[in-house]
Amino acid sequence: MDRDKDAAPSSAALRAAVAGDPVQRPEPGSGAISETAADRLAAVTARAAGAPTAMIHTLTGTQLRLDGRFALPAGGDAIAVASSATLAHRVARDGFPVVVEDTQADPRAPCGAALQAAGVRAYAGFPIRAPDGEVVGACCVLDYRPRRWEAQELTAVDECAQACTGFVAERAARALAERQRLFLDALLDNMTTAVAACDADGTLVFANAAMRRLMPEDFDGNYLGWVRRQVVFGPDGRVIPGSGLPLIRALHGERLRDVELVYDDPRGNTVVLATDAQPILATEGGTLGALVAATDVTERQRTHRLRTAELAVSQALTQADSVEAAGPGVLAAIATTLGWPHAEFWQVDQDAGTLRPAAIHDAPGWAGRIAVPSELVCGHGLAGAACMTSDVIWIPDIADAGSPFRSGIEGVHTAVAVPIPSGGRTLAVLTFFADVTEDRPDYVVAILRGIAAHVGQFLERRRAEDLALALARSKDEYLGLIGHEMRTPLTSIAAYTDLLRELDPGEFAVTGRRLLDAVERNSSQLRHIVDELLDLAALDTGHAALSLGPCNLGDVVAEVVAGHPELTGGAFTVAVECPRACVVRADPERLRQVVGVLVGNAIAYSPDGGEISISVLRTGRRMAELTVTDTGIGIPESERDQLFGRFYRSSRARDRRIPGSGLALATCRAIIDRHHGSIAVVPTEGTGTAIRVRLPLYRSS
Repeated sequence: MDRDKDAAPSSAALRAAVAGDPVQRPEPGSGAISETAADRLAAVTARAAGAPTAMIHTLTGTQLRLDGRFALPAGGDAIAVASSATLAHRVARDGFPVVVEDTQADPRAPCGAALQAAGVRAYAGFPIRAPDGEVVGACCVLDYRPRRWEAQELTAVDECAQACTGFVAERAARALAERQRLFLDALLDNMTTAVAACDADGTLVFANAAMRRLMPEDFDGNYLGWVRRQVVFGPDGRVIPGSGLPLIRALHGERLRDVELVYDDPRGNTVVLATDAQPILATEGGTLGALVAATDVTERQRTHRLRTAELAVSQALTQADSVEAAGPGVLAAIATTLGWPHAEFWQVDQDAGTLRPAAIHDAPGWAGRIAVPSELVCGHGLAGAACMTSDVIWIPDIADAGSPFRSGIEGVHTAVAVPIPSGGRTLAVLTFFADVTEDRPDYVVAILRGIAAHVGQFLERRRAEDLALALARSKDEYLGLIGHEMRTPLTSIAAYTDLLRELDPGEFAVTGRRLLDAVERNSSQLRHIVDELLDLAALDTGHAALSLGPCNLGDVVAEVVAGHPELTGGAFTVAVECPRACVVRADPERLRQVVGVLVGNAIAYSPDGGEISISVLRTGRRMAELTVTDTGIGIPESERDQLFGRFYRSSRARDRRIPGSGLALATCRAIIDRHHGSIAVVPTEGTGTAIRVRLPLYRSS
């Protein structure tokens, strides 16, 4: 906003500069002529004209304001009010001098005017003009006796009026400069770029709001000293020495553009600044100080790096053939980009309602510690909470006393959980931890969601491939079932039927009943397999109607146990732990079917007897758990994930020729899914098997 120093302000600027109350004296610093200067000029005017009193008025709109006075009589404030009925107003209005030898005889002096009331008899006033010629006030002298004004006296008043022109012009220029400064300050304060200026000694002269946000609250004004105390890094991560800082280089005469600096602001957040700096030079030579402008490019840099991370994630997913193989690359790409030292990739088991860590990333040299469990229940822990909410969780400071997730965590503050959704369910959860406190930037959340979508597509693709393999395996197993479980009874039925045809009436009476019993037994076996297949198909397609309502899980368990005489005959040690009332939302018949399968399997797969325990308990306010545990032959750990697949028979069951179609547990899972629950194998100590069912509790509302 440079302007010609010799340019005179316009008359409009002059009028604006002298705006104010016409009765009051100008306040110090208001831009008006200073009280001392105006009063002295009035005194000079009075002496030069040989008059006892002098006044200087300036024009504001249509009102005159008293700026200078000399020797007003006691009680003479009335004549200081330059209303439209005064001679001073006539001077300012007409732009011509007004000379009155006797106010009582001159018709230009209104009857009853304040001048006459104050005893003023003679008056001489000359207009004060702006440099462009417009009238901006009046300079006048007064006498309390009639007098004839001499030419040299009037000339003195006129010259003093001309001198006032310089004062008024200077005042307008100062007011204009002040307004320009205010506009400039407002402009700089509303800029997102941080701007500061200092003198040659490094003392702060100006700092806008954006720059003040980068400074500590206890800043002492020594800008150069503050800059030197900062630990600032370059884009390569190396510390920049004090002599290399832009401000110091600018004070030595350099001009710098787009110098990238990285430092921690007063809140502890890492900030990336693109900095310009230049010296402020005096016209006669020498350096007056330096100007620094710094633009926060942290978000821009992070966005660029996150886009790069997206590419790295895509490459990691393309090159991986499993979640375990892709997880480390995905976590490293995101965590390294954001500068977060710890990250976890949790895979969700929808059937079991649990999460298991598929990959963990720790930055080299990170001194923090996070205890990562081998399994989380959906709804528990940071990852479990994100699994339930299906939305990004961003906690600025997990170390706060009120945070529910701070247990087992050291050396971190910000915690972020990003669910990976697909088709209305959560496939996996990414969790990240930062060792600084960071607010939630929308652009970071948006990019993390985009990365989660990429990972979700990968997981769905892998799931589709796994399903295709499972389908092919199921077809083979189905053919095996047809070839064994169904062909064997069909062969027996056909053989016994042929024998029946060959019997004569006498032999039929002796052996026919036994052969018919064998046919009936094999027919029942076939019918049971067909019923299981039809039931499972109906559950899968939603054609099986369920009547969900309040159902006491303890009563169902008691009925099933009572229906198995093996459990009461002494062959097994049975322990049942069940609360009196554990009411779930279920179809009683279907729930009885599930419990019957689990108890029946515990008996069937414990051929030498042993211990069978059945426990029912409530987990919080929402879920109930049923666990059936036996000490039988158990299931190999490598086969547990397949246990609920169609037609699956464990290798140990096949080796011991324990009969079964491999459909019962698949049917149980389909029933529990329709109840919005989960069923899974849980680890046990020693041999045996434990299967846990989770069901939602019944709520009357």
